[in-house]
Amino acid sequence: MSDPRRRVPRTDTLLADPRLVEAQRVLGRALVKSVIADAQRRARAGEIEPERVAEHALGALPSTASSLRPVINATGVVVHTNLGRAPLSRAAVDAVVAAAGTTDVELDLTTGRRGRRGRGALAALARAVPLAGGVHVVNNNAAALLLTALTLAPGKEIVLSRGELVEIGDGFRIPELLASTGSRLREVGTTNRTSLRDYAEAIGPQTGFVLKVHPSNFHVTGFTSAVSVAELSSLDAPLVVDIGSGLLAPHPLLPDEPDATTALRDGADLVTASGDKLLGGPQAGLLLGDAEVIERLRRHPAARALRVDKLTLAALEATLTGPPTPVAEALVADVAALRARAESLAAALPGARVVDCVAAVGGGGAPDVRLPSAAVSLPEPYAAALRAASPPVVGRLEAGRCLLDLRTVAPEDDALLAAAVLACSS
Repeated sequence: MSDPRRRVPRTDTLLADPRLVEAQRVLGRALVKSVIADAQRRARAGEIEPERVAEHALGALPSTASSLRPVINATGVVVHTNLGRAPLSRAAVDAVVAAAGTTDVELDLTTGRRGRRGRGALAALARAVPLAGGVHVVNNNAAALLLTALTLAPGKEIVLSRGELVEIGDGFRIPELLASTGSRLREVGTTNRTSLRDYAEAIGPQTGFVLKVHPSNFHVTGFTSAVSVAELSSLDAPLVVDIGSGLLAPHPLLPDEPDATTALRDGADLVTASGDKLLGGPQAGLLLGDAEVIERLRRHPAARALRVDKLTLAALEATLTGPPTPVAEALVADVAALRARAESLAAALPGARVVDCVAAVGGGGAPDVRLPSAAVSLPEPYAAALRAASPPVVGRLEAGRCLLDLRTVAPEDDALLAAAVLACSS
């Protein structure tokens, strides 16, 4: 009897299959060839029939040439760092696609001469925060703070409260970032209490600026005190406020979350923020404030190394000028509507039931805010099975159950969510 492995199609034969020829055009020859090789390996191991190698290779092809996979976020964390933070709006996605080819990113089509890079996005950001005399964009909020320290405090002191020596995800510490610029940190106050006098006594000829950092991913209670932006603005030193999560104006659901408009109104000379959190846009570092300070930042040699690309500029502008973002919609989602969706889904899914639950803002923003929500509750083993689904669904484990929190699932994705659960149930 002949060895069935001899029936496994040759690589060149498979690459000539019209269906795989088209896949090579879209995904590239190297990627398609690697998928074919895996299907051939499975056939030689007896896992699939040799005659079905082409079929299995076609089924295993990714939708794009990137290894990143679209995921349904059913965790209930609106801004989930591990899932890419803010999902872009349809308007922003369309803008990115349009900007992916040749664009007028630095060309004035009227004059035919070089134009200001990102002028549309910068104008949109300026309109969104009218109190800002100038605006600038870099590639994330850490870069915004880095550029600020390099520009305003080279070899000088940055005065900040000990209670605001913040560490965020993956061991990243803001004090270490600032120290890496050659600036010296002048810590004032104590972990739980800092007064205006503490700041005033630290300010001197070596002061580059006073920095106020919003401790967005934790909250200290009890015997505490902190100094407001309005109070700090009375001091004889430039005031930089890192609001972190990117709220540009007050939000009724987030009363304790600092925003750029209020910080500038209270006297901040410069505000830094993230673009991919509560703003709901792409990863970016936003700098808003005094026009002269912004121009100094823009002219610093490091600004070139920290600048954003055309895709980020396109997405940011569309986020600022377009319809409400997925983050904005998730924050204000109606609980009754979420429960109705959950009931509809649970009725069609074996072993499912509806539970009331609590969602979170996430992304290091508003840690004390609890967002009432509704979820489809499934047996715990579904959690791992759904992560392996297509598309993957990421829920959360709570009380021995897998919860699919609908506050972070777009209504148009309900059918995909149901199909993934049913596929795991068979």
